[in-house]
Amino acid sequence: MGKLLIVGTVAFDAIETPFGKTDKILGGAATFIGLAASQFDVDSAIVSVVGEDFPKEYLDLFTSRNIDISSLEIVEGGKTFYWKGKYHNDLNSRDTLVTDLNVLANFDPVVPKGYKNPDVVMLGNLHPNIQLSVIDQLEKRPKLIILDTMNFWMDHTLDELLTVIKEIDVITINDEEARQLTGEYSLVKAAQKIFEMGPKYVVIKKGEHGALLFHEDEVFFAPALPLKEVFDPTGAGDTFAGGFSGYLTDTNDISFENMKNAVIHGSNLASFCVERFGTERMVGLKRKDIMKRLHQFKALTQFDIELQ
Repeated sequence: MGKLLIVGTVAFDAIETPFGKTDKILGGAATFIGLAASQFDVDSAIVSVVGEDFPKEYLDLFTSRNIDISSLEIVEGGKTFYWKGKYHNDLNSRDTLVTDLNVLANFDPVVPKGYKNPDVVMLGNLHPNIQLSVIDQLEKRPKLIILDTMNFWMDHTLDELLTVIKEIDVITINDEEARQLTGEYSLVKAAQKIFEMGPKYVVIKKGEHGALLFHEDEVFFAPALPLKEVFDPTGAGDTFAGGFSGYLTDTNDISFENMKNAVIHGSNLASFCVERFGTERMVGLKRKDIMKRLHQFKALTQFDIELQ
């Protein structure tokens, strides 16, 4: 069984969309990544930090999914990272209303002993220095290091982010972030520029319009499954990353051909995430539902055509 090391936030979110609103619920990049990856046959561990206010039921949720939480630091007397946001009518844009770093402000990650030689590392959205610290603690180079990041770090810690990007194999970002990072409008040109920064593979997420995978001169496109209901896009990108990294860890195959499958699995799981608020859909997700939707993905993209 492959080992997957997950780094990212474990947090409280409060979300408002045109379809409703929530009080504080479970969120965070590492949370969504871990829940998605747990759908595969992997040993995973989360490196993160929470406060004393973090409910035991959430910790139990992680352990019930075979997620090692020995390096999920619980700060006595501290408060868990909290984010509050409101989505616009199209769900493609949002306003951040509250960001309380709390215990995350002084987080010093510690990689658990049993995961210093992981097969795959999934660096969820966090300060680049934290991501780099985790890489530095590894005893040898993993088969694959995957990085997820966002425009906030490009705005405020670009030099540190570029240092981390040199050390990774795969980067997953959305189309807006790819354009900001490279200054190129064409996503093909943007991917080429990112290759020059260090990564061998570039995944550019386009939300409801699917995802692109680039490697050297090869390109693969995976559509997003048309859905009847989309309640909350929070965590969809992290769920994609969890499905992508979980599948690659499980199959022990990091070829471009298998990464195509990983993109489909990531997109498939992300399509469930958006159907409910927060982690609600991912917690109750059944294997039969996943397989049924995978067949829908296959039907959506498969066709026969005679070429002269």
